[in-house]
Amino acid sequence: MFVVEGIGLLRQAVDAGWQVEGCYVAPDTVVDLDVVQHQLAPNVMERVASTESPQPVLAVVSMRASSIPVDSTFLLVADRLADPGNAGTLIRSAEAAGANAVVLTPESVDPYNPKVVRASAGSLFRIPVVEATLESLSGYRRLGTSSHRGDRYTDPVYHGRVAVVVGNEAHGLDDDAAIDQWITIPHAGGAESLNVAMAATVLAFEVARQRSTI
Repeated sequence: MFVVEGIGLLRQAVDAGWQVEGCYVAPDTVVDLDVVQHQLAPNVMERVASTESPQPVLAVVSMRASSIPVDSTFLLVADRLADPGNAGTLIRSAEAAGANAVVLTPESVDPYNPKVVRASAGSLFRIPVVEATLESLSGYRRLGTSSHRGDRYTDPVYHGRVAVVVGNEAHGLDDDAAIDQWITIPHAGGAESLNVAMAATVLAFEVARQRSTI
């Protein structure tokens, strides 16, 4: 199970069919959802929530198994992604750009981390998020991102079965990673690279643009 904080996220979880095991609300708070509710005593929410200024609603939701849909043609993949905020943003962008699933490789942040859940803005409940290795995605054309080498990201044709892969915040993708084609996002100024979630967003919407899916 994992924790969902805030009525907005809880409503999205319920609408997406996730099983809510219990909902805990601060005093004088009303939740208009058909879930088991427990009223907390004053000041308890501040002690149990993970944020400094918590929402008045906290729920415990059951995890559920996810898999890559068999007819998937577009995966957004993060290799050993460490930061929960980046992971949540990447999941949110993947849904918005029409990806079929998000893949996190082993050693990545837990997708049910409360910060990931919040940063995903509800997308976690609607797009499959699975764990898999890059090697296991050999049925897709794996396009790996680099800050210093590869084709300009607008050059490849993103049709067919593609997996766009971004790497760890500090180290990127290994040079010998299971990648079929390297791509890069040119940038000006002295910045060494883009934030990984921002890079993933740019790439995801380039796939969507070429496919005219949004």
